Amino acid sequence: MATIPLTRRGAELLKAELQRLKSVERHAVIQAISEARAQGDLSENAEYEAAKDKQGFIEGRIKELESKLAAAQVIDPGALDAGGKVVFGSTVDLEDEDAGTRATYQIVGDDEADLKLGLISISSPIARALIGKQAGDVAEVQAPGGVRRWEIVDVRYA
Repeated sequence: MATIPLTRRGAELLKAELQRLKSVERHAVIQAISEARAQGDLSENAEYEAAKDKQGFIEGRIKELESKLAAAQVIDPGALDAGGKVVFGSTVDLEDEDAGTRATYQIVGDDEADLKLGLISISSPIARALIGKQAGDVAEVQAPGGVRRWEIVDVRYA
């Protein structure tokens, strides 16, 4: 099985979700199934079917999270020293050469990505274009509207 890169923060979020699913959600759905069974005929019991579907989803998600955490390679961005190069976990300040706009992104694992928070997936086109570059370099990214050129202003490991 291939390793899955995660930041320390991302691993903690997955562990917290796993703990919540096991300790809260699993027990709640078992209770809902029990209550639905008490209503009698299960063949036409919508509450029972909904609870069983939810149970299947929860159990599937638990297995998925356990698998990801078992294969995780947790990387602490604060402990990195990549000599100023963009690597997994680094935070990069960029300037769009055409529009002059600035953006700041941290390169994280696929499960942690959230563009609203400035967290981009390691497998995203922009992250792939940035990896290995350093401040002053220009990364060309194929965007839906054409090629965009981003100048790397700063690289941090925090």
